[in-house]
Amino acid sequence: MSRTTEFVLGLLGGIFGFFGAFFALFVGGIDAAFNEAGTSELTGLGFGGIIFSILGIIGSVRVKSKPKQGGIIMLIAAIGGLISISLAFLLSFILLLIAGLMGVFRKDKSVGQ
Repeated sequence: MSRTTEFVLGLLGGIFGFFGAFFALFVGGIDAAFNEAGTSELTGLGFGGIIFSILGIIGSVRVKSKPKQGGIIMLIAAIGGLISISLAFLLSFILLLIAGLMGVFRKDKSVGQ
């Protein structure tokens, strides 16, 4: 059975996650510029968002051959990204969550029926 829906949703979630992570890095850079210590906690969380976005794309590619494994990877990426950069990852969270749940719970149709 084709898992195109899960693939497209996961891929879009990963791509939008990159935008959210780069936004978090941008805000973290501005925060570091105006902070006395010259550092920002948000930049580290932005890099975490990039890692979870990559993980979401890997899960979306993996869902074609092994749906449950790809779905679990996308669910981990969705939850980790939301914890990491919260509101900047919200759209990606929704897309990756839907794709991950579809990958895990959607049943394949039997050929003989």
